[in-house]
Amino acid sequence: MVWPVPLERTTSYAAGTAGGPQAILDASRQVETYDEELESEPCRQGIHTLPEMDTRHGQLEELLGSLRRAAADLLDDGKFFLALGGEHSLTPPLVAACAAKFPGLSVLQIDAHADLRDQYEGSPNSHACAMRRVLDVCPAVQVGIRNISAEEAEALPRLATRVFWARSLHGRPAAEWVPQVLSALTDTVYLTVDIDGLDPALVPATGTPEPGGLGWYDTLALLRALFERKRVVAADLVELMPRPGQHASDFLCARLAYKIISYRVSLGGWKLKTEC
Repeated sequence: MVWPVPLERTTSYAAGTAGGPQAILDASRQVETYDEELESEPCRQGIHTLPEMDTRHGQLEELLGSLRRAAADLLDDGKFFLALGGEHSLTPPLVAACAAKFPGLSVLQIDAHADLRDQYEGSPNSHACAMRRVLDVCPAVQVGIRNISAEEAEALPRLATRVFWARSLHGRPAAEWVPQVLSALTDTVYLTVDIDGLDPALVPATGTPEPGGLGWYDTLALLRALFERKRVVAADLVELMPRPGQHASDFLCARLAYKIISYRVSLGGWKLKTEC
């Protein structure tokens, strides 16, 4: 199930993530439904797109509560959802709903930024605090990180997370490091992908494009192994900031969204029993 959530309340460098979900949906119309890697058309299993959630009204804390309740309803109905953001602050309430439903949950984050501040610009619910709030709920593994503040670095040894720095992955075959990532996760996983985790040569349309990110095929190798070996119960894809006339980033996000759904449908022992 695809769930557009155009949340944008705490962006701090550039604005535009609210347009991300619609840009991904628009680009998805150009994505071939046949997956050459899986040699199938996973969409034939069924993909439903929900109406875009209204995120423009109300206080942020109230909205995050609404997100958690809506996610819990989807999970209670047996659905796997892929939330399309929007800024990264949408992730903690979705993780909280999953953790309440699935004991022993852990989170895999693909991101350029650690997002481990306890508060930022006066808000504990800022996009810069997303993973700190996740760690209030369950442990995490963070992949592709290459930007961290002094405050976050100081707190890191005390936090229930393991970081795989981008610099330590660069130039190494995915087969060397992907098993290490998976071994750090529990059996049941929530996946959050901040699109700036990939290199800005691939995705320039994001708020803070950091050099030195993951490549396309390394990202797919990690995701494929994740879905083969773990029970992935929900996911999000956030922080696309579409730019008029530059649709390469939109299309990559649409392709990545379809790959996430395709892996969830097609791989391993956790194939869907209900509509995606």
